[in-house]
Amino acid sequence: MNRLESSTAPPGHVPNRRGHADLELVVPAFNEAARLPATLAEVTGFLSAKPWHTRVVVVDNGSTDDTAAIIDARGWDVEVVVVGCSRPGKGAAVRRGIAGSTARLVGFIDADLSTPVPTLNRAVAELESGATAAIASRHAPGAELTHPQPLLRRLGGSVFRLLARRLVPGIHDTQCGFKIFDRVAVQQALHRCQVNGFAFDVELLRQLRRAGGRIAEIPVTWTDDERSTFRPLRDGRAAFADLLRLYRADMLGAGQAGAR
Repeated sequence: MNRLESSTAPPGHVPNRRGHADLELVVPAFNEAARLPATLAEVTGFLSAKPWHTRVVVVDNGSTDDTAAIIDARGWDVEVVVVGCSRPGKGAAVRRGIAGSTARLVGFIDADLSTPVPTLNRAVAELESGATAAIASRHAPGAELTHPQPLLRRLGGSVFRLLARRLVPGIHDTQCGFKIFDRVAVQQALHRCQVNGFAFDVELLRQLRRAGGRIAEIPVTWTDDERSTFRPLRDGRAAFADLLRLYRADMLGAGQAGAR
């Protein structure tokens, strides 16, 4: 029996937290009523065949469609719960979902399921081998893009990766929406994170690395979903602005450390 199968709940009651599970997957969702039923059916079907006690947590990030109602109205192969998050932004939604977890492993996946669900097998194996985080990558050696993003997003993504790599050296892709973590380590890192938008991943990975955690990058075969809620001009500007704030904070921290 591996460590995931034999894990036990932490002692004591933690207020406002869900019951114990071996693995929880957080799905941030903003107006995802159209995509979520198929995504949850595939994810829960995959998880139901595993020997783990699992839970899927959908974080409704201020949706104005029937996202929550559709989830509650269905029966799923494993437990699915919905929590609300009124603060906008992917980072805020992921933080809300992870903060309530007591599972040994917890992570998040995008509602479009552009990363194949079986990537979870490799992610869990990496964590069982001592990694703090296991993240899917569209740009690590061995990765493939079966349906690339539009040109504007590819160009913006290339520049973003170049800048992000200086903050998280050695990581080819900070932004792929499939990341699994050691729960204790990621909750501690989240307490030090400030970004709520699409640059959230960069800050989180940087905090994990600063704490001495090992990040395992998993090359995947990735397919772009044209129904993505990401808008290059609006969200892209905000992501770059957040990235620049991370740079400024990094430079300020380095300056303070040098003055000691």
